[in-house]
Amino acid sequence: MIKLAYCLRRRPEIDREAFQEYWRTTHAPLVRAAAEVLGVRRYVQCHTVATALDEALATSRGCTVEAFDGIAELWWDDEAALMAGSSSPEGQAAGVVLLKDEANFIDFTRSAIFFVRENVVVGE
Repeated sequence: MIKLAYCLRRRPEIDREAFQEYWRTTHAPLVRAAAEVLGVRRYVQCHTVATALDEALATSRGCTVEAFDGIAELWWDDEAALMAGSSSPEGQAAGVVLLKDEANFIDFTRSAIFFVRENVVVGE
């Protein structure tokens, strides 16, 4: 299993609530529609929650990096499945649609995207 982790920050002119609403109601259906052609096995949106604990948690660890507005997680069976889905003509077309929509709400210059493999320590 290989996973894409996409740590998102919203465009500066969009507040967190509008960002999360757009991501949940507009972008998510686009990902759902493209999942099969891209070979995506699972897609999860992790929306940040502003609490009184945020500052204390960051301070206790010396964190100085601005918090993200959310994290998208996408799973593929393996790298071969990822490459097959993203290199097909249908997958490339779906990727263009998703990237174009991401530009509506994500600040690419302040976000981070990378592939990971899970190392489960607790749970399944």
